[in-house]
Amino acid sequence: MRLIRQAIFGLMMCLPSMGHAETAFSLEVQASQDPSLDSVVRSTVLSAQILDEPDITAQDIVAAAQADYARIVEALYAKGYYGPVVRIRIDGREAASILPLATPAQVSLVEINVDPGPAFQFGTAKIGPLPKGSVPPEGFQPGKPALAGEVRSAAVAAIADWRETGHAKAQLGAQSVVARHDAERLDVTLRVDPGQRLQFGKINVTGETRVRGSRVRQIAGLPQGEVFRASDVDEAAQRLRATGTFRSVQVIEADTANPDGTLDMTLDVVDRKRRRLGYGAELSSTEGGTLSAYWLHRNLLGGAERFRFDAEISQLGGQSTGGADASIKARLDKPAVHGPDTALFVLGSLDYLDEPSFRERKISLGFGVSQKFSKALIGEVGLSVTRTEITDLFLPVTASGSHPKRTINFVSLPTALTWDTRDVALNATSGVFAKLQLEPFSGSDNTGNGAQLKFDLRGYHAIGQTSDTVLAARFQLGALAGPQADDAPPAFLFYSGGGGSVRGQPYQSLGITQGTATLGGRSFLGLSGELRQAVTDTISVVGFADAGYIGSESFADGSGSWHSGAGLGLRYDTSIGPIRLDVAAPVSGSTGSGIQFYIGIGQAF
Repeated sequence: MRLIRQAIFGLMMCLPSMGHAETAFSLEVQASQDPSLDSVVRSTVLSAQILDEPDITAQDIVAAAQADYARIVEALYAKGYYGPVVRIRIDGREAASILPLATPAQVSLVEINVDPGPAFQFGTAKIGPLPKGSVPPEGFQPGKPALAGEVRSAAVAAIADWRETGHAKAQLGAQSVVARHDAERLDVTLRVDPGQRLQFGKINVTGETRVRGSRVRQIAGLPQGEVFRASDVDEAAQRLRATGTFRSVQVIEADTANPDGTLDMTLDVVDRKRRRLGYGAELSSTEGGTLSAYWLHRNLLGGAERFRFDAEISQLGGQSTGGADASIKARLDKPAVHGPDTALFVLGSLDYLDEPSFRERKISLGFGVSQKFSKALIGEVGLSVTRTEITDLFLPVTASGSHPKRTINFVSLPTALTWDTRDVALNATSGVFAKLQLEPFSGSDNTGNGAQLKFDLRGYHAIGQTSDTVLAARFQLGALAGPQADDAPPAFLFYSGGGGSVRGQPYQSLGITQGTATLGGRSFLGLSGELRQAVTDTISVVGFADAGYIGSESFADGSGSWHSGAGLGLRYDTSIGPIRLDVAAPVSGSTGSGIQFYIGIGQAF
């Protein structure tokens, strides 16, 4: 017999008359032909988990030991061992033989000995019937390790496949599981009862909500009268959650189908608080401070409309950034305006920018629609009207004693496609984020017609299974076709430097030279890389390097200028995202010197 001595626990009683034990134990493990079983059994044993708990009684120890028989056997089944022998002795007595009313007054030693027996393989592995095109999991095949989890996975997958083809009440029927110990084989035959093929029936709405029932059904988008699909149920719940209106969302299937082959559904929703007030702050050694606040209403008109009002003041006390900038923005989003995945938005903004080379007062109004094509892909298209008044500080003062001013009116068609597979938006460890923006415009005066292009690509990769080490990379591209830099609206030009592009370089320090002034360029490239390493559950350190390019040409051709920076950072995870501290210095270029620091919420990208 291959006897594996898994663990020896010594438990010393300090108050025997009261049944209390002061735990002091040693743990010895003898390796087997499958060393992984050592850690499996050790992590499963309940007796080990209670050792550090205060005021452990002898009764607690006996109860834990008696529960460990089933826990160990179940853990070994999961690993394909179906003939284990488990012995648990308490001071020499088999734990299973100790009666509830005959618990010893004290316990000094618990011994757990496990002989796992041979590892089994599947002899017979059958499940059916299955819908057309469905196949059992790769691990549920004759000759494969007979893991209990593979049997469960096969059953779950078969039922899920039937539910996706309209059989909402599919369930597991007759089961045959036979362990042939002489051949070390497990024979498994599972029969699935798919039941009747159903259609979506009546859609009911319940719960504590102020949203109209018709709008709840419209947002959920369950296709009443069409064939039932489990993925439609999941998507309905996701659409309702995505509005941000509901604290709780449940899509409940009726227990039984209707005589006409339909299955009624219930959308049970509970509202969040309708109003919310938030605020934020950031600090940079060169860009100065930023203060922001917002007010949010989650159900403005009774149809889950989301209205948000934002206000921000930035560049407070910044070095060489001009004066303070200010903006006020409002946006209304209405979900499910033409089908459940199409939303309407209306927005407006007022902006004042005080930059070293210009001052700008701008008002914009616009509207548009967004379309969710899949879980990862979203598209937007809109129409915007903008009026901007610009004072060109880089031009000489006129006879009137002021810098030249110009007013531009333009109409634009902002469009965007976003692909997002990140696991967590504010602190991603895997996935890809890509956003392509194109904004054609037609303006007055010398601005004329043109288009701005932006592309932002980010990737994340965790090294190892724990995600403690993460590689993150970012590529940015910008291009402006049409007007020259001194005729274009400033918002369409590009700069590099600062927390949003190249850390370690002063804010917007890299542009193109116009006389003695620096203007934004018409082309931009940005490269960033980070290595993030977790130190504790809440603290991480980061090493990073950034580089940026600005050119006067419409599309980067290498004739412009580069600069770069690098540094170290610290992250402290909170419920709203990591608090970020970055310290960086220039590496190349002539746009800056010295140390810069940045404080904010969320990763840099």
